[in-house]
Amino acid sequence: MSNILLAVSGSVAIYKACDLASKLTQAGHKARVLMTEHATDLIHPQLFEAVTGEPAFSSEWGHQRKAAMDHIDLAKWGDLLLVAPCSADLIARFAQGLADDLVTTVALALPADKPRFLCPAMNPVMLEAPAVKRNLALLAKDGWRIKPPDIGNMACGDHGQGRLPEPTAIMEWIASAT
Repeated sequence: MSNILLAVSGSVAIYKACDLASKLTQAGHKARVLMTEHATDLIHPQLFEAVTGEPAFSSEWGHQRKAAMDHIDLAKWGDLLLVAPCSADLIARFAQGLADDLVTTVALALPADKPRFLCPAMNPVMLEAPAVKRNLALLAKDGWRIKPPDIGNMACGDHGQGRLPEPTAIMEWIASAT
């Protein structure tokens, strides 16, 4: 079984990430959740801790952290990085190599031999934006494995490609790629 770093961004699809974290744990994996600041606006890290039995991280700063090197320790701990859901903002930050929060610094600190998986989730119009397409192409060129979003009804009322795939489909995808 693997040590999985599950990074989650601020997306309505975050509810599926809770189920994914639970299913990964039930399958025997250890999952530590990394949350962007906007993800913590939607769900408290304690929920992920409850379903995984592992700590959830949203920052490497503050008195609750053990050191200012959490990003290095987490990158060493994880066997792979899975980002689900991944917002357009986080896709852009990964593509540009930014290191402006815990999620992006862990992604940069992850050794090149460890796989990186990304599951975009956003409005269909946003997914088709030239900048998002360009950033996804750059990430694929850099070695990220990208699972196309599902087609269906969106939280905003639109219909199209942009839905985060179901947790079991994500788990099968990772298993087939590793």
